[in-house]
Amino acid sequence: MAKVNGATLMARSLKQQGVEYMFGIVGFPVQPIAAAAQEAGIRYIGMRNEQSASYAAQAVGYLTGRPGAALVVSGPGVVHGLAGLANAQQNCWPMILIGGASATYQNGMGAFQEERQVQIASPFCKFAHAVEHVHRVPFYVEMATRYSIYGRPGATYLDMPDDIILGEVDEEKVHQAATVADPPRMQALDADVEQALNVLESAERPLVIVGKGMAWSRAEDEVRKFIERTQVPFLASPMGKGVMDDSHPLSVGAARSHALQEADVIVLLGARLNWIMHFGLPPRFNRNVRIVQVDIAPEAISQNVPAEVGLVGDGRAIVGQMNKALANRQWFYPKDTPWHAAIAEKSAANAKQIKPMADDDSHPMNYYRAFKDISAWLPQNAVIIGEGANTMDIGRTQMPNKEARVRLDAGSYGTMGIGMGFTIAAAVVHPDRPTVSVSGDSAIGFSGMEIETACRYNLPVKIVVLNNGGIGGGVGPLPDDKTKIPPRALIWGARYDKMMEAFGGRGWHVEDPTKLRGVLDEAMAFKGPALVNVLLNPEAGRKPQKFGWHTS
Repeated sequence: MAKVNGATLMARSLKQQGVEYMFGIVGFPVQPIAAAAQEAGIRYIGMRNEQSASYAAQAVGYLTGRPGAALVVSGPGVVHGLAGLANAQQNCWPMILIGGASATYQNGMGAFQEERQVQIASPFCKFAHAVEHVHRVPFYVEMATRYSIYGRPGATYLDMPDDIILGEVDEEKVHQAATVADPPRMQALDADVEQALNVLESAERPLVIVGKGMAWSRAEDEVRKFIERTQVPFLASPMGKGVMDDSHPLSVGAARSHALQEADVIVLLGARLNWIMHFGLPPRFNRNVRIVQVDIAPEAISQNVPAEVGLVGDGRAIVGQMNKALANRQWFYPKDTPWHAAIAEKSAANAKQIKPMADDDSHPMNYYRAFKDISAWLPQNAVIIGEGANTMDIGRTQMPNKEARVRLDAGSYGTMGIGMGFTIAAAVVHPDRPTVSVSGDSAIGFSGMEIETACRYNLPVKIVVLNNGGIGGGVGPLPDDKTKIPPRALIWGARYDKMMEAFGGRGWHVEDPTKLRGVLDEAMAFKGPALVNVLLNPEAGRKPQKFGWHTS
C-alpha cells in the first residue's frame, strides 16, 4: 500500500486549492515542504527575510484571487512572518502562512525554537490551526484557503510540526478535501438598491469613493458603467486606483480635500472610512454627509459614520444590480452644476501650485520634478509599487493608473517594508508586464536585501529610489559629532545603485534632473533587474497642506 508524507500532502493540497506560488526561507523543519512544492508544480521563490516572503504571498493573493503561500521556519521565523500576516489581514488580502514547528512529542520540553505559534498568530488572521495528524493535512489546507478568500478576504495560518511533515500515512487513509470554489457573489435586496439610488438622486454634491474592494471583486467593468451612466464625480482610494482610469474627467483626485469636505452624499464602493479617509469625520468631511455603503462584511456597515443605506455583498454583483436598476430611471447628474465647476476650479488651482516644482531643474531635485519624468516614463501596463512616506504619498497623485490591481503600496496598515516583497510577487505573477517600484531611501532599507532575490531569479524589475537622506524629511550632510545625528537621519547620497550592481543587476545614480529621463529609459531597456538612485534635495517637501498628511 502506497504511503505519502505530510510535506507531500501539504504541497499537493495547496496545488489542488489553486495556490501557484510559495515564498519562503527554508531550514528546519520546512525544507521538505519547499521541495515537495516544487515537485507538485508550485513555483517556489526563496526570499532573504520572512517578512518579505509573507508580503509577497499576500500580494499574489490580491493579484490572482487565490492565496499565495509563505513558508517559514519555527519560532523566530513565524514571529517574523507575523508582520505580513497582520498586514494581509488589515489590507483584506488572502494568504496562507505555513510555519514549521518542533515535533508534537516535544511540546513543553523546550524544543528547538519551540513557540506557541497558533496562539500568537491567531490575533492577526481569520483562521489559525495546528495540523495534528498527517492524514488531515488536506482538510486544514481546504479550511485555510476557504477562510482566506470567502467573505472579507484575509490571512490564515497553518502550523506544521516536524513529525507531521515527515510522518507518513497510507494514501487511502488520507482525509480528502473538495477544491474550494471561487467565492459566491452575494447580492443585496432590490429594495435596498432602489433606496440607495433614491439617496444618490437627492444629492446636490454627490461623490463616489472607489475602494480596493472593487478591485478585489473584479468589478471594474460594472463600476465604469455606473460612473458613466450617473456622471457622478469619483475618488479612488490608493489601491482602488485603476478601477476607474485616473485620467477620467470625472476623477476628483486632483481636488481630493475639497471633494471630501463638500460632498453631501457619498457612495462608498468597497472603501472604508478609516484613517486613509479621515474616518469620514469633520473637518475633513461634511458634518451632515449621507452615506450609501457597499461592503462584503456586514459589520463594516456604519463604521465611524452611520450609513443611510447599507448594501452587503459582493461588489461586482451589487454594482451590477445598481446598473440594472438605473435602466428604469431617467436620472443622471448634470454636467453644468456648481459642484462640477468647483471641483474643476480646485483641480486647476492645485495643478498650478505644483507646476513650478515639477518644472524646477535645479539640483538636487524635488519630488515633483522627479515624478514628472517618472510618470511620463511609466508604461501604461506597468505594475506600480509605491513605498515610503512622502515618496508613496506624492506618488499616489503623480503616477496615474488606467487598470485595476496594478497599484500596490503600504495600504490600510501603513506598513513600511512591503516594497520588495510586493515587487517580486508582481514580477512573478505578471512576467509580461513591467514591474516598477518607486521607493523612498528609508523604505528600501527595510527589505533591500531582496535585491539579491530579484537578481538570483533574474526578475526584470525596475526600482527607483528617491533619496533625500532621511525618514520622511531629509537631513543632508551628517554632523561630525555622530552622537548628534538626528533620529530621522540616513546617509544622504547613499549609493543604493551599487547594491544592485553588486548582485549582478544594473545601477545608475542621478543628481541632475535633466539627465533623469534618459537614465530611466536605459533602465527600462535593460533586460534584467535595474535600480535608479535619484538624489533629492533633503529639504524638498510636498505642496503646502491645509490639514496635513494624506491631503491633495
